[in-house]
Amino acid sequence: MDSMAIVVESVHKAYGGIRALDGVSLAIEEGTVFGLLGPNGAGKTTLVRVLTTLLKPDRGRATVLGCDTVRDAVALRSRIGLAGQYAAVDQTLTGYENLEMVGRLYNLGAAEARRRAEDLLERIDLAEAAHRPVRTYSGGMQRRLDLAAGLVGRPEVLVMDEPTTGLDPRSRIELWKIMEEMVSGGATLLLTTQYLEEADRLASRIAVIDSGRLISEGTPDELKSRMHGDVLEMTIADGELGKAEEILGRHGKSLEADPATGRVRATVAGTSEALSALRAIDESGVGIADLQLRHPSLDDVFLALTGRPAEADDTRPGPGRRRGALAGMLGGRRNRNGGKGR
Repeated sequence: MDSMAIVVESVHKAYGGIRALDGVSLAIEEGTVFGLLGPNGAGKTTLVRVLTTLLKPDRGRATVLGCDTVRDAVALRSRIGLAGQYAAVDQTLTGYENLEMVGRLYNLGAAEARRRAEDLLERIDLAEAAHRPVRTYSGGMQRRLDLAAGLVGRPEVLVMDEPTTGLDPRSRIELWKIMEEMVSGGATLLLTTQYLEEADRLASRIAVIDSGRLISEGTPDELKSRMHGDVLEMTIADGELGKAEEILGRHGKSLEADPATGRVRATVAGTSEALSALRAIDESGVGIADLQLRHPSLDDVFLALTGRPAEADDTRPGPGRRRGALAGMLGGRRNRNGGKGR
C-alpha cells in the first residue's frame, strides 16, 4: 500500500437512521485521477468530508498520504486541497486578494503568498481580472479562482467534489486542462462527478457508489466491458413504447424507457441480436422514428448499476456551506503569532 495516496477501510457514517456510508473501502494510487460516481444522495460528499478531515467516521478508518484523517487531521490539512461544487471565495475581495489571503492562512510569508497568487492567476487565465472584485466575475471565473485557492498550498492530494457542476462547456474544458496539468506534475486527484464524460476523460479508475455502498470499481473500459453487449437505442413512434419494450425484453435487457419522449435503450448481445430485435419490432408493426446501435458508454454503466441516469444537481447550497468547509480545512493551521488562522 506504499504507493497508495488514499486508503479507505470499511468506513461507516450515519445521520440518524440514514446510512450515508455503509462500509466503503477503496484505495487510490499516487499520481492518478480517481473518479467517484453516484446519484445525488449516494454518499459521495460524505466520503469527501471524511477524507478532508471535516467529518469523523462512525466506524472504519481512512488515511491520506499515510495520515489518519482523525488522529492526524491537523498535520494532514497542510498537504491536501479541497474544491467543491460551489465557489468558496470572498465576493468583496479581488481575485488576487483571495489567493494572497489563502496563502497567508497556509503560513506562507507575504512575498511567497503574493508570488503564488500571481502565478496561479496566470495559470487559470485570470491575470487580467486579478484586481477586480470577485462579485464581478462570471460563474466559470469564480470556479477557476476557487480551484486556484485549493492549489495555493501546493497540495499532494486534491479532492474535488463535483467542481464543474453548472459550468458552461468551455469553462468545464478549461478546468479539465488544469486538472490534467496537476496530475502530470505528480499530484493525486479524487474527483466526484455526475458528468460521465468528465470521468471517462480524466479518471484512470472509477468507483460507483450508491446508497452509501461501493457497487462497482474498475477502469472506464473495464466497467463498460461488464455490460456484456452493445446498446440499442431508439425512439418509438405512435405511442407503442410498451410493445417495443416487451419485444426488446426477449432479445436483450432493457435499461431505460421514457414515455414522454418514446425513447428506449437496451443492452443486446451484439449486432446479430440487435438485428433480430429490430426485425421483430418491424414485424409487429411498431414504428421506429430513429435508432442507434453503439458500444456502451459510462452513462449506460451508471444506469445499469444504479437504475437511474446520471443527472447533475445544480441546487445552490445554503449560506456559508462551502465557506464553512474551507474554514474547517484551514482551521487547524496556526499563524506566525500562534493564533488560529482566520
